[in-house]
Amino acid sequence: MVLVGLAKGGFAGVGTLATPLLALAVPPVQAAAILLPILIVQDAVSVWVFRKSWNKAVLAVTLPGAVAGIVLGYALAAWVPAAAVELAIGVISILFGLHRLRRVQEQGGGRPHSPLLGVASGVVSGFTSQISHAGAPPFQMYVLPLRLPQFEFIGTSAIFFAAVNWLKVPAYVALGQFDHVGLFASLALMPVALASTWAGVWLVRRVPAERFFRIICVLLLAVGARLAWEGAAQLLR
Repeated sequence: MVLVGLAKGGFAGVGTLATPLLALAVPPVQAAAILLPILIVQDAVSVWVFRKSWNKAVLAVTLPGAVAGIVLGYALAAWVPAAAVELAIGVISILFGLHRLRRVQEQGGGRPHSPLLGVASGVVSGFTSQISHAGAPPFQMYVLPLRLPQFEFIGTSAIFFAAVNWLKVPAYVALGQFDHVGLFASLALMPVALASTWAGVWLVRRVPAERFFRIICVLLLAVGARLAWEGAAQLLR
């Protein structure tokens, strides 16, 4: 829960590590169902804190794509192996993270905004979020090169994933993934999750912009390595 809280507080990406850790104690599907209500409550906190700093152009192209990706992920859940998706996203995230890490200190503006690339990023992020709960890397691979200001990057990410998590609720309900046991577990873990979210907000406001984006790149590498390892391990079983 601390990892999820730090992610919602601004360190986007580290929360992706929470589901596999929780899955060590309960089945993966149940772990994801326990986390979703917690994520939604945490989203409300992070959106409120960073509500004045967000990029309208990025959300205008990524959110419609995310809707399409979630629908596609729900429709193809029985045919697309989550392990294959994790492996592909993991490898791409590692390569992208290494590339960006070398360019964090570069001066000047970022890559020009591309609506088509933004829509594609939203589709992949929504799809991977629905299939394997790994929507952060595809979104970051589009947004990081834009070189948004630090808080604008955080606020845009917060609003995007708040919307994505709400959009996933009907699919979770349709798949019967919510039950009273899971909801009780979510409620029990909520105080820790909220406290760690505020801790993340406090911490991210004290990290210089250059160091913050370096941390994000390192987190992207860590998440990519975890996804690649877990995906490859499942495919080789």
